[in-house]
Amino acid sequence: MEKKVTLLVAAVLLAAVGTAQAQEGDLHGAIDLTFQSQYVWRGFDVYENASALQPSVDLDLYQTGFGFRVEGHMTNGAGSIGGLGQWEELERWDYTLYYANSVLEDRPCTTNYNVGWVYYNYPDNSSGDYDLQELHAILSWPKLLGIEGLVPSYCLVKLWPSESGSLVGSRAAGTGTASGWAHIFLLDYPMTVTGLLPEVPEQVLNWHAELVYNDGVHPLGGNADHDWSNAVIGVSTDFDLGSGVTFTPGVYYQISMDESVNPDDDEVWATVGLKYAF
Repeated sequence: MEKKVTLLVAAVLLAAVGTAQAQEGDLHGAIDLTFQSQYVWRGFDVYENASALQPSVDLDLYQTGFGFRVEGHMTNGAGSIGGLGQWEELERWDYTLYYANSVLEDRPCTTNYNVGWVYYNYPDNSSGDYDLQELHAILSWPKLLGIEGLVPSYCLVKLWPSESGSLVGSRAAGTGTASGWAHIFLLDYPMTVTGLLPEVPEQVLNWHAELVYNDGVHPLGGNADHDWSNAVIGVSTDFDLGSGVTFTPGVYYQISMDESVNPDDDEVWATVGLKYAF
């Protein structure tokens, strides 16, 4: 409990500092609160049909390209981690330090990139149980396809246990480890529609699709096949509420292709988010 309170206080302090600095034009960011009707993460139905509340703070560190993000995943109901035990209202906090920039600007091959390090922390458990670390690189090409707004991206992920002797790092109880790679191929397109809502002349529907090749990654310490694991398609839209506040509902559908990642049927879930940008 003490660790949980400490992490939550740290997130609130980051938000307060960000708001104060933004008044001087030095620091910007966003505070977000999203509800996910079913917590699905990179193809894994992590907590067995449990919903999740996801608060986050994302800070742009003085327009240097560096940023820091804290995101929580507070589940509602019982869950299981890798079949190794049962807990109520499981919780995970992600701490991400990243750098974003672009190269080859004003060319068809303009490339936006984001490289980051993530620490995944389960505050209700020992760091020697389930905590993970990750390095990732995300590449996006906004002009490559020649269609305005249609952006292909590629994400390379390397995930490993924070401690080699942990439950997700030592093949405990006959399971695998969390260590591995993932290749995620993404496509985004903002489609403008008219007449969708009364008194709203235009509304942008943000379509998103991704296809994942899992090269041994299993965040819960199981045995994951080296194969195509899942595909996701979804759509969301933003409603500007003024004063920097945005309301964003969305709905997503996952085709589950590998039982070692998701033994259940295909997944459908909805999200509702509220974001304040400063």
